[in-house]
Amino acid sequence: MAHLPPRQLPGRRSVLRGSVVASAALALPGVAAAAPALALSGRPGAAWGVQAGDVTAHSGLVWVRSDRPARMVVETSATESFHRPRVWRGPLLGPDTDFTGRTQLHGLPGGEQIHYRVRLADPDDPRRTGEPVSGTFRTTPTKRGRGVRFLWSGDLAGQGWGINPDRGGYRVFEDMRRLDPDFFLCSGDNIYADNPIPRTATLPDGRTWRNITTEEKSKVAETLDEFRGAFRYNRLDDNLLRFSAQVPTIMSWDDHEVHNNWYPGQILDDDQYTVKDVDVLAARARRAFSEYFPISTLPPGDPEGRVYRVMRHGPLLDVFVLDMRTYRDANSPDRQPDDHQGIMGAAQLAWLKRELRRSRAVWKVIAADMPLGLVVVDGPEDFEAVSQGDPGAPLGRELQVAELLRYIKHERITGTLWLTADVHYTSAQHYEPSRAAFKDFEPFWEFVSGPLSAGGFPGVALDGTFGPRQEFIKAPTQSNASPDEFPQFFGEVDIDGHSGDLTVRLRQEGGEVLFTKVLRPGRVGQ
Repeated sequence: MAHLPPRQLPGRRSVLRGSVVASAALALPGVAAAAPALALSGRPGAAWGVQAGDVTAHSGLVWVRSDRPARMVVETSATESFHRPRVWRGPLLGPDTDFTGRTQLHGLPGGEQIHYRVRLADPDDPRRTGEPVSGTFRTTPTKRGRGVRFLWSGDLAGQGWGINPDRGGYRVFEDMRRLDPDFFLCSGDNIYADNPIPRTATLPDGRTWRNITTEEKSKVAETLDEFRGAFRYNRLDDNLLRFSAQVPTIMSWDDHEVHNNWYPGQILDDDQYTVKDVDVLAARARRAFSEYFPISTLPPGDPEGRVYRVMRHGPLLDVFVLDMRTYRDANSPDRQPDDHQGIMGAAQLAWLKRELRRSRAVWKVIAADMPLGLVVVDGPEDFEAVSQGDPGAPLGRELQVAELLRYIKHERITGTLWLTADVHYTSAQHYEPSRAAFKDFEPFWEFVSGPLSAGGFPGVALDGTFGPRQEFIKAPTQSNASPDEFPQFFGEVDIDGHSGDLTVRLRQEGGEVLFTKVLRPGRVGQ
Protein backbone atom coordinates (compact mmCIF):
# COMPACT_ATOMS: atom_id res chain seq x y z
CA MET A 1 0.00 0.00 0.00
CA ALA A 2 2.31 2.69 -1.28
CA HIS A 3 -0.07 5.54 -0.47
CA LEU A 4 0.16 4.86 3.26
CA PRO A 5 2.84 6.78 5.20
CA PRO A 6 5.56 4.68 6.79
CA ARG A 7 4.52 3.61 10.26
CA GLN A 8 6.01 1.20 12.72
CA LEU A 9 3.38 -1.44 13.33
CA PRO A 10 2.89 -2.62 16.91
CA GLY A 11 4.23 -6.02 17.85
CA ARG A 12 1.44 -8.51 17.53
CA ARG A 13 2.83 -11.61 19.18
CA SER A 14 0.98 -10.89 22.38
CA VAL A 15 -2.18 -9.83 20.52
CA LEU A 16 -2.37 -12.82 18.23
CA ARG A 17 -1.21 -15.26 20.89
CA GLY A 18 -3.68 -14.19 23.50
CA SER A 19 -6.75 -12.83 21.72
CA VAL A 20 -8.22 -16.01 20.25
CA VAL A 21 -8.41 -18.95 22.60
CA ALA A 22 -11.30 -21.04 21.36
CA SER A 23 -11.24 -20.87 17.56
CA ALA A 24 -11.33 -24.59 16.93
CA ALA A 25 -14.49 -25.10 18.94
CA LEU A 26 -16.20 -22.06 17.47
CA ALA A 27 -15.61 -22.86 13.81
CA LEU A 28 -18.42 -25.42 13.59
CA PRO A 29 -21.96 -24.63 12.43
CA GLY A 30 -24.50 -25.06 15.18
CA VAL A 31 -22.04 -24.39 17.99
CA ALA A 32 -23.72 -23.49 21.25
CA ALA A 33 -22.93 -20.13 22.80
CA ALA A 34 -24.89 -20.31 26.00
CA ALA A 35 -24.32 -18.14 29.04
CA PRO A 36 -21.60 -19.33 31.41
CA ALA A 37 -22.45 -21.97 33.96
CA LEU A 38 -21.92 -20.97 37.56
CA ALA A 39 -20.11 -24.16 38.52
CA LEU A 40 -17.19 -24.97 36.21
CA SER A 41 -13.94 -26.78 36.82
CA GLY A 42 -10.56 -25.25 36.05
CA ARG A 43 -9.77 -21.56 35.83
CA PRO A 44 -11.72 -18.60 34.40
CA GLY A 45 -11.48 -18.24 30.63
CA ALA A 46 -11.99 -15.38 28.17
CA ALA A 47 -12.91 -17.05 24.88
CA TRP A 48 -14.64 -13.88 23.64
CA GLY A 49 -11.37 -11.94 23.51
CA VAL A 50 -10.72 -8.35 24.56
CA GLN A 51 -11.40 -4.92 23.15
CA ALA A 52 -10.52 -1.32 23.96
CA GLY A 53 -12.76 1.66 23.34
CA ASP A 54 -13.17 5.42 23.66
CA VAL A 55 -9.41 5.93 23.92
CA THR A 56 -8.15 9.45 24.64
CA ALA A 57 -4.66 10.90 25.11
CA HIS A 58 -4.43 9.60 28.67
CA SER A 59 -7.23 7.07 29.15
CA GLY A 60 -9.13 4.16 27.66
CA LEU A 61 -11.63 1.42 28.49
CA VAL A 62 -10.71 -2.28 28.29
CA TRP A 63 -13.45 -4.92 27.95
CA VAL A 64 -13.57 -8.66 28.53
CA ARG A 65 -16.10 -11.46 29.09
CA SER A 66 -15.55 -14.38 31.42
CA ASP A 67 -16.96 -17.90 31.27
CA ARG A 68 -17.84 -17.76 35.02
CA PRO A 69 -17.73 -15.37 37.97
CA ALA A 70 -14.27 -13.79 38.04
CA ARG A 71 -12.33 -10.69 39.03
CA MET A 72 -11.04 -8.67 36.06
CA VAL A 73 -7.40 -7.62 36.41
CA VAL A 74 -5.65 -5.55 33.71
CA GLU A 75 -1.90 -5.07 33.30
CA THR A 76 -0.46 -2.35 31.04
CA SER A 77 3.05 -1.86 29.72
CA ALA A 78 4.98 0.13 27.15
CA THR A 79 6.36 -3.11 25.71
CA GLU A 80 5.19 -6.63 24.96
CA SER A 81 7.52 -8.00 27.61
CA PHE A 82 5.33 -6.51 30.37
CA HIS A 83 8.43 -5.72 32.38
CA ARG A 84 7.24 -4.00 35.57
CA PRO A 85 3.63 -3.63 34.39
CA ARG A 86 1.08 -1.32 35.90
CA VAL A 87 -1.79 -3.28 37.46
CA TRP A 88 -5.46 -2.25 37.43
CA ARG A 89 -7.97 -4.09 39.62
CA GLY A 90 -11.20 -4.22 37.69
CA PRO A 91 -14.76 -5.24 38.55
CA LEU A 92 -16.16 -8.57 39.63
CA LEU A 93 -17.80 -10.15 36.58
CA GLY A 94 -21.11 -11.90 37.17
CA PRO A 95 -24.53 -12.68 35.74
CA ASP A 96 -25.83 -9.12 36.25
CA THR A 97 -23.71 -8.02 33.24
CA ASP A 98 -23.65 -11.39 31.43
CA PHE A 99 -20.14 -11.88 32.84
CA THR A 100 -18.81 -8.88 30.89
CA GLY A 101 -16.88 -6.00 32.40
CA ARG A 102 -14.68 -3.07 31.56
CA THR A 103 -11.86 -1.34 33.38
CA GLN A 104 -11.04 2.35 33.03
CA LEU A 105 -7.35 3.02 32.45
CA HIS A 106 -6.11 6.51 33.25
CA GLY A 107 -2.85 8.40 33.53
CA LEU A 108 -1.53 6.85 30.30
CA PRO A 109 1.19 8.55 28.23
CA GLY A 110 -0.18 10.48 25.23
CA GLY A 111 0.56 9.36 21.68
CA GLU A 112 2.07 6.04 22.72
CA GLN A 113 1.50 2.36 22.01
CA ILE A 114 -0.06 0.72 25.06
CA HIS A 115 0.12 -3.04 25.53
CA TYR A 116 -2.39 -4.59 27.88
CA ARG A 117 -3.37 -8.03 29.05
CA VAL A 118 -6.39 -9.15 31.01
CA ARG A 119 -6.30 -11.85 33.66
CA LEU A 120 -9.46 -13.35 35.12
CA ALA A 121 -9.09 -14.45 38.74
CA ASP A 122 -11.21 -16.81 40.79
CA PRO A 123 -13.07 -14.48 43.21
CA ASP A 124 -12.61 -17.01 46.03
CA ASP A 125 -8.92 -17.61 45.32
CA PRO A 126 -7.16 -14.72 43.51
CA ARG A 127 -4.11 -16.95 42.90
CA ARG A 128 -6.19 -19.04 40.48
CA THR A 129 -6.13 -17.07 37.24
CA GLY A 130 -6.87 -18.01 33.67
CA GLU A 131 -4.62 -17.63 30.66
CA PRO A 132 -3.99 -13.89 30.05
CA VAL A 133 -5.61 -12.37 26.96
CA SER A 134 -3.63 -9.60 25.29
CA GLY A 135 -4.40 -6.49 23.29
CA THR A 136 -2.90 -3.16 22.26
CA PHE A 137 -3.93 0.37 21.31
CA ARG A 138 -2.42 3.80 20.68
CA THR A 139 -3.39 6.72 22.86
CA THR A 140 -4.33 9.85 20.95
CA PRO A 141 -1.53 12.26 20.02
CA THR A 142 -0.98 15.42 22.01
CA LYS A 143 0.96 17.18 19.24
CA ARG A 144 -0.04 17.86 15.66
CA GLY A 145 3.04 16.32 14.02
CA ARG A 146 1.65 12.77 14.19
CA GLY A 147 -1.19 12.14 11.78
CA VAL A 148 -4.43 10.29 12.44
CA ARG A 149 -5.84 7.40 10.45
CA PHE A 150 -9.08 5.59 11.17
CA LEU A 151 -11.65 3.35 9.49
CA TRP A 152 -15.42 3.33 9.58
CA SER A 153 -18.29 1.08 8.49
CA GLY A 154 -21.37 -0.63 9.91
CA ASP A 155 -24.04 -3.31 9.37
CA LEU A 156 -22.88 -6.70 10.67
CA ALA A 157 -24.67 -10.08 10.29
CA GLY A 158 -27.70 -8.64 8.52
CA GLN A 159 -30.33 -10.36 6.38
CA GLY A 160 -29.17 -13.75 7.65
CA TRP A 161 -25.63 -13.46 6.24
CA GLY A 162 -23.68 -14.51 9.32
CA ILE A 163 -20.32 -16.13 10.00
CA ASN A 164 -19.67 -18.46 7.05
CA PRO A 165 -16.73 -20.81 7.77
CA ASP A 166 -16.47 -21.70 4.06
CA ARG A 167 -15.37 -18.14 3.19
CA GLY A 168 -13.28 -17.65 6.34
CA GLY A 169 -15.88 -15.77 8.40
CA TYR A 170 -15.92 -11.98 8.52
CA ARG A 171 -12.88 -11.52 6.27
CA VAL A 172 -13.30 -7.75 6.09
CA PHE A 173 -12.05 -7.44 9.67
CA GLU A 174 -8.72 -8.97 8.68
CA ASP A 175 -8.48 -6.53 5.76
CA MET A 176 -9.06 -3.65 8.16
CA ARG A 177 -6.66 -5.01 10.80
CA ARG A 178 -3.81 -5.09 8.29
CA LEU A 179 -4.20 -1.35 7.75
CA ASP A 180 -3.46 -0.86 11.46
CA PRO A 181 -5.68 2.21 12.00
CA ASP A 182 -5.67 4.32 15.13
CA PHE A 183 -9.30 3.37 15.74
CA PHE A 184 -12.46 2.00 14.14
CA LEU A 185 -15.69 4.00 14.08
CA CYS A 186 -18.79 1.80 13.85
CA SER A 187 -21.77 3.68 12.45
CA GLY A 188 -24.38 1.33 13.90
CA ASP A 189 -26.22 -1.92 13.21
CA ASN A 190 -23.62 -3.84 15.20
CA ILE A 191 -26.13 -6.69 15.27
CA TYR A 192 -29.39 -7.53 13.52
CA ALA A 193 -31.59 -8.41 16.46
CA ASP A 194 -34.55 -8.72 14.10
CA ASN A 195 -32.82 -11.07 11.62
CA PRO A 196 -32.36 -14.72 12.70
CA ILE A 197 -29.29 -16.54 11.40
CA PRO A 198 -30.31 -19.75 9.56
CA ARG A 199 -27.98 -22.70 9.18
CA THR A 200 -28.00 -22.42 5.38
CA ALA A 201 -29.25 -20.21 2.56
CA THR A 202 -29.42 -20.95 -1.16
CA LEU A 203 -27.64 -18.45 -3.40
CA PRO A 204 -29.02 -17.45 -6.83
CA ASP A 205 -26.53 -19.71 -8.63
CA GLY A 206 -27.59 -22.72 -6.54
CA ARG A 207 -24.63 -22.75 -4.17
CA THR A 208 -25.26 -23.09 -0.44
CA TRP A 209 -24.25 -20.45 2.07
CA ARG A 210 -23.52 -21.94 5.50
CA ASN A 211 -23.69 -20.04 8.78
CA ILE A 212 -22.36 -20.73 12.23
CA THR A 213 -25.53 -20.63 14.30
CA THR A 214 -26.47 -20.32 17.96
CA GLU A 215 -29.65 -20.82 19.93
CA GLU A 216 -30.10 -17.10 20.57
CA LYS A 217 -29.76 -16.27 16.86
CA SER A 218 -32.35 -18.86 15.81
CA LYS A 219 -35.10 -16.27 16.39
CA VAL A 220 -35.61 -12.53 16.74
CA ALA A 221 -34.29 -11.05 20.00
CA GLU A 222 -36.94 -10.19 22.58
CA THR A 223 -35.50 -11.11 25.99
CA LEU A 224 -32.39 -9.58 27.51
CA ASP A 225 -30.59 -12.91 27.15
CA GLU A 226 -31.48 -13.05 23.45
CA PHE A 227 -30.12 -9.56 22.86
CA ARG A 228 -26.96 -10.52 24.74
CA GLY A 229 -26.67 -13.63 22.59
CA ALA A 230 -26.95 -11.55 19.43
CA PHE A 231 -24.01 -9.38 20.49
CA ARG A 232 -22.08 -12.44 21.61
CA TYR A 233 -22.62 -14.16 18.23
CA ASN A 234 -20.31 -11.83 16.32
CA ARG A 235 -17.48 -12.55 18.73
CA LEU A 236 -17.44 -16.16 17.52
CA ASP A 237 -15.49 -14.88 14.51
CA ASP A 238 -11.69 -15.11 14.73
CA ASN A 239 -11.14 -12.18 12.36
CA LEU A 240 -13.21 -9.89 14.57
CA LEU A 241 -11.40 -11.07 17.71
CA ARG A 242 -7.97 -10.34 16.24
CA PHE A 243 -9.18 -6.97 15.00
CA SER A 244 -10.71 -5.90 18.31
CA ALA A 245 -7.55 -6.93 20.21
CA GLN A 246 -5.50 -4.56 18.04
CA VAL A 247 -7.81 -1.69 17.04
CA PRO A 248 -9.77 0.38 19.61
CA THR A 249 -13.34 1.32 18.79
CA ILE A 250 -15.77 4.22 18.87
CA MET A 251 -19.20 2.60 18.78
CA SER A 252 -22.59 3.94 17.84
CA TRP A 253 -25.93 2.24 17.23
CA ASP A 254 -28.87 2.47 14.83
CA ASP A 255 -32.09 0.52 14.30
CA HIS A 256 -31.16 -3.16 13.99
CA GLU A 257 -29.80 -3.35 17.51
CA VAL A 258 -33.54 -3.30 18.33
CA HIS A 259 -35.80 -3.67 15.26
CA ASN A 260 -35.84 -2.42 11.68
CA ASN A 261 -36.70 1.30 11.46
CA TRP A 262 -37.81 1.55 15.10
CA TYR A 263 -38.71 4.78 16.87
CA PRO A 264 -39.71 5.56 20.48
CA GLY A 265 -43.30 4.72 21.35
CA GLN A 266 -43.78 2.36 18.41
CA ILE A 267 -46.01 -0.72 18.76
CA LEU A 268 -44.87 -3.43 16.37
CA ASP A 269 -47.06 -5.07 13.77
CA ASP A 270 -44.73 -8.03 13.31
CA ASP A 271 -45.81 -11.65 13.70
CA GLN A 272 -42.28 -12.72 14.68
CA TYR A 273 -42.66 -10.87 17.99
CA THR A 274 -44.63 -11.62 21.12
CA VAL A 275 -43.24 -8.44 22.72
CA LYS A 276 -44.77 -5.63 20.65
CA ASP A 277 -43.73 -2.59 22.72
CA VAL A 278 -40.58 -1.19 21.08
CA ASP A 279 -39.67 0.79 24.20
CA VAL A 280 -39.39 -2.50 26.15
CA LEU A 281 -37.25 -4.06 23.42
CA ALA A 282 -35.08 -0.92 23.15
CA ALA A 283 -34.38 -0.90 26.89
CA ARG A 284 -33.21 -4.52 26.76
CA ALA A 285 -31.14 -3.92 23.62
CA ARG A 286 -29.55 -0.82 25.14
CA ARG A 287 -28.62 -2.79 28.26
CA ALA A 288 -26.95 -5.53 26.19
CA PHE A 289 -25.26 -2.94 23.94
CA SER A 290 -23.77 -1.21 26.99
CA GLU A 291 -22.51 -4.55 28.33
CA TYR A 292 -20.81 -5.66 25.12
CA PHE A 293 -18.97 -2.48 24.11
CA PRO A 294 -16.64 -0.16 26.06
CA ILE A 295 -18.49 3.16 25.73
CA SER A 296 -17.42 5.86 28.18
CA THR A 297 -20.82 7.59 28.39
CA LEU A 298 -22.91 4.40 28.59
CA PRO A 299 -21.99 2.34 31.66
CA PRO A 300 -24.09 -0.83 32.01
CA GLY A 301 -27.26 -0.32 34.02
CA ASP A 302 -27.04 3.48 34.07
CA PRO A 303 -30.39 4.95 32.93
CA GLU A 304 -28.74 8.36 32.49
CA GLY A 305 -26.12 7.00 30.09
CA ARG A 306 -26.11 8.04 26.44
CA VAL A 307 -24.62 7.03 23.11
CA TYR A 308 -23.97 10.52 21.74
CA ARG A 309 -20.63 12.00 22.77
CA VAL A 310 -17.52 13.72 21.41
CA MET A 311 -14.21 11.87 21.22
CA ARG A 312 -11.22 14.20 20.93
CA HIS A 313 -8.29 12.78 19.00
CA GLY A 314 -5.58 15.38 19.44
CA PRO A 315 -5.20 18.72 17.64
CA LEU A 316 -6.29 17.31 14.27
CA LEU A 317 -9.59 15.57 14.95
CA ASP A 318 -12.76 15.58 17.02
CA VAL A 319 -15.39 12.88 16.38
CA PHE A 320 -19.00 13.81 17.21
CA VAL A 321 -20.95 10.57 17.63
CA LEU A 322 -24.67 11.10 17.08
CA ASP A 323 -27.66 9.06 18.23
CA MET A 324 -30.31 9.50 15.54
CA ARG A 325 -32.50 6.74 16.95
CA THR A 326 -33.26 7.22 20.66
CA TYR A 327 -34.72 10.75 20.57
CA ARG A 328 -36.38 10.90 17.15
CA ASP A 329 -40.00 11.56 16.39
CA ALA A 330 -42.16 8.88 14.76
CA ASN A 331 -41.50 7.87 11.16
CA SER A 332 -44.11 9.57 8.99
CA PRO A 333 -44.58 11.22 5.56
CA ASP A 334 -42.31 13.86 7.17
CA ARG A 335 -43.71 16.95 5.50
CA GLN A 336 -44.73 18.89 8.61
CA PRO A 337 -43.74 22.60 8.53
CA ASP A 338 -42.62 22.53 12.19
CA ASP A 339 -40.60 19.81 13.89
CA HIS A 340 -38.87 20.63 17.18
CA GLN A 341 -37.93 17.04 17.99
CA GLY A 342 -36.59 15.97 14.61
CA ILE A 343 -34.23 13.05 14.33
CA MET A 344 -31.88 14.03 17.18
CA GLY A 345 -34.13 15.65 19.78
CA ALA A 346 -33.71 19.20 21.05
CA ALA A 347 -31.20 18.38 23.82
CA GLN A 348 -28.83 16.49 21.51
CA LEU A 349 -28.98 19.25 18.90
CA ALA A 350 -28.10 21.85 21.55
CA TRP A 351 -25.24 19.64 22.74
CA LEU A 352 -23.91 19.22 19.20
CA LYS A 353 -23.97 22.95 18.52
CA ARG A 354 -22.19 23.67 21.79
CA GLU A 355 -19.48 21.07 21.25
CA LEU A 356 -18.88 22.05 17.63
CA ARG A 357 -18.41 25.67 18.73
CA ARG A 358 -15.98 24.62 21.46
CA SER A 359 -13.93 22.38 19.17
CA ARG A 360 -10.44 23.56 18.27
CA ALA A 361 -9.65 20.53 16.12
CA VAL A 362 -8.71 21.04 12.48
CA TRP A 363 -11.31 18.44 11.41
CA LYS A 364 -14.71 17.78 12.94
CA VAL A 365 -16.17 14.45 11.85
CA ILE A 366 -19.91 14.15 12.46
CA ALA A 367 -20.50 10.42 12.86
CA ALA A 368 -24.14 9.92 11.91
CA ASP A 369 -25.99 6.63 11.94
CA MET A 370 -28.15 7.74 8.98
CA PRO A 371 -27.46 9.72 5.79
CA LEU A 372 -28.70 13.28 5.20
CA GLY A 373 -29.73 13.62 1.57
CA LEU A 374 -30.41 9.97 0.71
CA VAL A 375 -34.12 9.11 0.67
CA VAL A 376 -34.58 6.10 2.99
CA VAL A 377 -38.18 4.88 3.04
CA ASP A 378 -40.16 3.06 5.73
CA GLY A 379 -43.04 1.42 3.91
CA PRO A 380 -45.15 2.97 1.14
CA GLU A 381 -45.69 6.40 2.74
CA ASP A 382 -43.28 6.97 5.63
CA PHE A 383 -39.61 7.90 5.74
CA GLU A 384 -36.83 6.61 7.96
CA ALA A 385 -33.95 9.08 7.68
CA VAL A 386 -33.75 12.88 7.29
CA SER A 387 -35.00 13.43 3.73
CA GLN A 388 -38.39 12.57 2.25
CA GLY A 389 -37.82 13.19 -1.45
CA ASP A 390 -39.34 16.68 -1.65
CA PRO A 391 -36.56 18.82 -3.21
CA GLY A 392 -38.01 22.10 -1.96
CA ALA A 393 -37.59 24.02 1.28
CA PRO A 394 -36.85 21.98 4.43
CA LEU A 395 -39.76 20.05 5.94
CA GLY A 396 -40.05 17.62 8.85
CA ARG A 397 -36.71 16.31 10.05
CA GLU A 398 -34.89 18.42 7.46
CA LEU A 399 -35.73 21.50 9.55
CA GLN A 400 -33.43 20.35 12.36
CA VAL A 401 -30.57 19.64 9.95
CA ALA A 402 -31.10 23.02 8.28
CA GLU A 403 -30.86 24.69 11.70
CA LEU A 404 -27.58 22.88 12.38
CA LEU A 405 -26.08 23.69 8.98
CA ARG A 406 -27.05 27.35 9.35
CA TYR A 407 -25.45 27.43 12.80
CA ILE A 408 -22.19 25.91 11.47
CA LYS A 409 -22.03 28.61 8.80
CA HIS A 410 -22.83 31.57 11.02
CA GLU A 411 -20.49 30.46 13.81
CA ARG A 412 -17.76 30.03 11.16
CA ILE A 413 -17.06 26.43 12.16
CA THR A 414 -14.70 24.92 9.62
CA GLY A 415 -13.56 21.39 8.81
CA THR A 416 -16.87 19.51 9.15
CA LEU A 417 -17.66 16.34 7.23
CA TRP A 418 -20.25 13.61 7.72
CA LEU A 419 -19.65 9.84 7.85
CA THR A 420 -22.32 7.15 7.92
CA ALA A 421 -23.30 3.63 6.81
CA ASP A 422 -26.91 2.29 6.92
CA VAL A 423 -27.84 1.90 3.23
CA HIS A 424 -25.64 -1.14 2.46
CA TYR A 425 -23.51 0.36 -0.31
CA THR A 426 -20.73 2.92 -0.58
CA SER A 427 -20.99 6.45 -1.98
CA ALA A 428 -19.73 10.03 -1.75
CA GLN A 429 -22.02 13.09 -1.81
CA HIS A 430 -21.04 16.74 -2.05
CA TYR A 431 -23.60 19.25 -0.68
CA GLU A 432 -23.56 22.69 -2.29
CA PRO A 433 -25.91 25.65 -1.55
CA SER A 434 -25.93 26.82 -5.16
CA ARG A 435 -27.71 23.57 -6.08
CA ALA A 436 -29.97 23.56 -3.01
CA ALA A 437 -33.44 24.84 -2.13
CA PHE A 438 -32.08 25.76 1.32
CA LYS A 439 -29.00 27.92 0.77
CA ASP A 440 -27.89 29.19 4.18
CA PHE A 441 -24.98 26.79 4.73
CA GLU A 442 -21.42 26.16 3.63
CA PRO A 443 -20.59 23.26 1.27
CA PHE A 444 -19.63 19.94 2.86
CA TRP A 445 -19.08 16.26 2.07
CA GLU A 446 -20.84 13.11 3.23
CA PHE A 447 -19.30 9.66 2.80
CA VAL A 448 -21.15 6.35 3.13
CA SER A 449 -19.59 2.93 3.62
CA GLY A 450 -20.92 -0.51 4.54
CA PRO A 451 -21.96 -3.20 5.07
CA LEU A 452 -19.40 -5.27 6.97
CA SER A 453 -21.37 -8.51 6.51
CA ALA A 454 -24.94 -8.08 5.32
CA GLY A 455 -26.99 -7.96 2.16
CA GLY A 456 -26.15 -5.31 -0.42
CA PHE A 457 -28.94 -3.07 -1.72
CA PRO A 458 -29.39 -0.76 -4.74
CA GLY A 459 -28.71 2.94 -4.47
CA VAL A 460 -31.54 5.21 -3.33
CA ALA A 461 -32.68 8.58 -4.67
CA LEU A 462 -31.19 11.92 -3.61
CA ASP A 463 -33.26 14.73 -2.11
CA GLY A 464 -32.39 18.15 -3.53
CA THR A 465 -33.17 20.24 -0.43
CA PHE A 466 -29.47 20.55 0.57
CA GLY A 467 -28.08 20.29 -2.95
CA PRO A 468 -26.32 16.90 -2.94
CA ARG A 469 -24.42 15.66 -5.95
CA GLN A 470 -23.28 12.05 -5.92
CA GLU A 471 -19.62 11.95 -6.94
CA PHE A 472 -19.30 8.18 -6.51
CA ILE A 473 -21.47 5.14 -5.83
CA LYS A 474 -20.97 1.39 -5.91
CA ALA A 475 -24.12 -0.58 -5.21
CA PRO A 476 -25.67 -3.82 -6.47
CA THR A 477 -28.60 -3.82 -8.89
CA GLN A 478 -30.54 -6.43 -6.90
CA SER A 479 -31.74 -6.34 -3.30
CA ASN A 480 -30.08 -8.41 -0.58
CA ALA A 481 -27.03 -9.41 -2.61
CA SER A 482 -25.02 -11.80 -0.44
CA PRO A 483 -21.40 -11.12 0.55
CA ASP A 484 -20.46 -13.82 -1.98
CA GLU A 485 -22.20 -11.91 -4.78
CA PHE A 486 -21.24 -8.34 -3.94
CA PRO A 487 -18.29 -6.99 -1.93
CA GLN A 488 -18.50 -5.57 1.57
CA PHE A 489 -17.27 -2.02 2.18
CA PHE A 490 -15.43 0.16 4.65
CA GLY A 491 -13.99 3.66 4.57
CA GLU A 492 -10.65 5.13 5.59
CA VAL A 493 -9.86 8.66 6.78
CA ASP A 494 -6.17 9.66 6.78
CA ILE A 495 -5.14 13.08 8.17
CA ASP A 496 -1.60 14.24 7.48
CA GLY A 497 0.10 15.50 10.63
CA HIS A 498 2.01 18.28 8.88
CA SER A 499 -0.23 19.67 6.13
CA GLY A 500 -3.50 18.78 7.84
CA ASP A 501 -4.84 17.42 4.55
CA LEU A 502 -7.62 14.87 5.06
CA THR A 503 -7.87 11.99 2.59
CA VAL A 504 -10.97 9.80 2.40
CA ARG A 505 -10.67 6.40 0.72
CA LEU A 506 -13.67 4.21 0.07
CA ARG A 507 -12.51 0.60 0.10
CA GLN A 508 -14.05 -2.79 -0.53
CA GLU A 509 -13.38 -6.20 0.97
CA GLY A 510 -9.83 -7.20 0.05
CA GLY A 511 -8.62 -3.63 0.59
CA GLU A 512 -9.04 -2.23 -2.95
CA VAL A 513 -9.48 1.54 -3.05
CA LEU A 514 -12.57 2.51 -5.07
CA PHE A 515 -12.66 6.28 -4.61
CA THR A 516 -10.33 8.90 -3.10
CA LYS A 517 -11.00 12.48 -2.10
CA VAL A 518 -8.48 14.90 -0.56
CA LEU A 519 -9.83 17.79 1.52
CA ARG A 520 -7.73 20.81 2.51
CA PRO A 521 -7.91 22.28 6.03
CA GLY A 522 -9.51 25.66 6.54
CA ARG A 523 -11.31 25.61 3.18
CA VAL A 524 -15.00 25.08 2.58
CA GLY A 525 -16.58 23.31 -0.34
CA GLN A 526 -13.34 21.68 -1.45
